[in-house]
Amino acid sequence: MINKIIAGNCVEILNKIDKNVIDMVITSPPYDNLRTYQGYLFDYKLIAQQLFRVLKVGGVVVWVVADATINGSETGSSFEQALYFKSIGFNLHDTMIFKKQNPIPQIYRKRYNNEFEYMFVFSKGVVKTHNPIKIPCLHAGLELRKTTYKNFSKNEQKREKIANPVKKDKIKGNIWEYVVGKKIEDQAAKGHPAPFPYQLAIDHILSWSNIDDIILDPMCGSGTVCKSAQDLGRKFIGIDISEEYCDIARSRLKANLQLL
Repeated sequence: MINKIIAGNCVEILNKIDKNVIDMVITSPPYDNLRTYQGYLFDYKLIAQQLFRVLKVGGVVVWVVADATINGSETGSSFEQALYFKSIGFNLHDTMIFKKQNPIPQIYRKRYNNEFEYMFVFSKGVVKTHNPIKIPCLHAGLELRKTTYKNFSKNEQKREKIANPVKKDKIKGNIWEYVVGKKIEDQAAKGHPAPFPYQLAIDHILSWSNIDDIILDPMCGSGTVCKSAQDLGRKFIGIDISEEYCDIARSRLKANLQLL
């Protein structure tokens, strides 16, 4: 299955994969019937169980999801899914935010415009690989009379002088902003109803995996994760129940190989 796009029910396909062989999973399931997915339904509990089985100890699952608003209330299904992942043995390693720089305008419903989705990062045990993305410090190199950093101790919180001058860079925060559907690399994914940005997949794959690791997307849609893994020197497995979307993914990967 390595470096292939496989058409079929992901639970059935995952059941054929050996346990403890996948280094990282990144996927975005259809949620709350916000968009039709060719009539297919997904049982996130069965998918979560299979992902726990095939994932290596120390591996992570990045689960990109949001909630619909129905009858004036958000469904909360994203939280239900996160709690279920925890109940079967996953750690909720981080709750990250995918903030859209160009969110779709919504009809006023006495609420603020929805601009984000959750990116739950689940781990199987202690995370093995983290290659943190860093950003420049606002006051890099500045000489200060006093530079204080919070000490994350379990008991009394103290501040100690530990760095002067200000460091050049720091680890990026867990709110990541992307333009959706506008960049050139995202244009080929528009045959799918809900692709997420290519750069989002790139950033997560860089963060949680190394070269030659196996990256799995069990609901791969138009193949953004698989293309990103290919570009970064990782192996991939893509699964989708829609043959139409699998064809889009295969076309993108074929074109990508020609460019590479």
